[in-house]
Amino acid sequence: MRESVIYQEILQEGREKGRQSELRLVMRQLTRRLGTVTPELQSQIQELSLAQLEDLGEALLDFTTEADLVNWLNRLGS
Repeated sequence: MRESVIYQEILQEGREKGRQSELRLVMRQLTRRLGTVTPELQSQIQELSLAQLEDLGEALLDFTTEADLVNWLNRLGS
């Protein structure tokens, strides 16, 4: 059953819904912490995987400026 196409589609849909929920939470937290997040940064954040979003959710607790967010995102690309 786990190998069926339908099962895999349902599993993928569940993962995507979880990722979207995490994305909304992280964006709300960033807005509260830093104020308005630029569209460019929002775009970069939207491309993150679920694991990266979870890491960002933890890291943002230490952010004080937008530069902290930019530096964190730049470290991902390194």
